[in-house]
Amino acid sequence: MPVEMGMWRIDGDTPKRLSAATLPSEATLEQYLEKDPSLLGERLLVIGRQVHTPHGKFIDLLAMDGEGNLHVLELKRDKTPRDVVAQVLDYGSWVSTLDRDSIIDIANDHLGDVAFEAAFEEAFGTSAPDELNAALQLTIVATDLDPSSERIVTYLRTFGVPVNAVFFSYLEDDGRRYLARSWLAREHESETGGAAYGKNKKGKRAEWNGCDWFVSFGADTGGRQWEDARKYGFVSAGGDAWYSRTLRNVPVGARVNVSIPQRGYVAVGDVTGPAQRFDSVQVTVDGHVVRLADQQLIGTYEHGANGMTETDDVAEWVVPVRWLTTVPAEQAYWEKGMFANQNSACKLRQEFTLERLAQRFRLGDE
Repeated sequence: MPVEMGMWRIDGDTPKRLSAATLPSEATLEQYLEKDPSLLGERLLVIGRQVHTPHGKFIDLLAMDGEGNLHVLELKRDKTPRDVVAQVLDYGSWVSTLDRDSIIDIANDHLGDVAFEAAFEEAFGTSAPDELNAALQLTIVATDLDPSSERIVTYLRTFGVPVNAVFFSYLEDDGRRYLARSWLAREHESETGGAAYGKNKKGKRAEWNGCDWFVSFGADTGGRQWEDARKYGFVSAGGDAWYSRTLRNVPVGARVNVSIPQRGYVAVGDVTGPAQRFDSVQVTVDGHVVRLADQQLIGTYEHGANGMTETDDVAEWVVPVRWLTTVPAEQAYWEKGMFANQNSACKLRQEFTLERLAQRFRLGDE
């Protein structure tokens, strides 16, 4: 049974309980949730309202959390307990099959002029994950919760069904209005002790084109410098195996999309050779093959103690690149919603970023 929240106003030394009132309509509650889904207790992005399903029904609200999991929010309205539970389960069976492209299409239709990727970053402060809809949460929203609905939802949760119920009390006091929220099950814990999220067998991960990689070029004052990389055609990482490991995985022939942290994207190019240690890399200057370490570089690319031989884990690793386009660091390009990652390199799956880079850098069919 949900724990009902009581509210009291303190007048001097005397508490006065606020009396419950009647919400004008559950449609009003739906509007409140669309404007501020954090009323449910966690940060959510609403990506659809009255979403039409192939079965002729309409999902009241479809939302997404910061991990890319979907939340079906269905208002009880005047439905019977059996009907509302059956309906939210029916919606869940369809939503669980949605792939990434379908989800983004639904979101873009609802969000209008704001792209899904930009809206996601605005809501959560990070770019959308590659995998969407890996898990699902079903929530029945009501202004009151009857014992029959409680029993049905509680029973389903014993089998790991990711369903919960929440009800809102509406209170008025001296011209002010209040909403109080109570969940049937605490903190989305299932009756079996596991998480209430239903992990799908197959995540809805973005397809990879087999070519594009994201590379984070960690330029810093006195160390690695972007102008060196532009001039001599390379990307690099080092100082610890954690930084260089992912960059060393970038294959010959890959296309790298290079971003400077806290600035934005500065280049796109093709990898022309395997990763090598900085102290053994050769580059072509004025038609001559020379050691990169012997050139007049702005940055420094050594991480070991003076006079000490660097291990492979500590050394700077360099990947040679034929640039298709580059810009100085001060002209770096960034839009809200573009892909970023803490690793030095990873596969770039996000179409939003690839499309924006193609337009910005005029890559055409490259």
